[in-house]
Amino acid sequence: AAAVLKERGARRVFAFASHGLLSGPGNDRIAKSAMEECVILNTIPTSPQREANEKLVVLSVAPLLAQTVFNIHAKRSISALF
Repeated sequence: AAAVLKERGARRVFAFASHGLLSGPGNDRIAKSAMEECVILNTIPTSPQREANEKLVVLSVAPLLAQTVFNIHAKRSISALF
């Protein structure tokens, strides 16, 4: 899909996913694709293959979870975080 977008004029292609569940050849396909980056969250354990994929950018959900726990404890809004 990234190659088609670039053929049709896109200068840069990115992908975003909440979970980096890359089954089968998914990791290799991303590594060999025309996309610049694929951003995923660290919601599942990673693998050495995923860590070696330079196109994968992993963002931590820890700050959001910490603030959520704090807000619950302080009886503050959770929906305000989103």
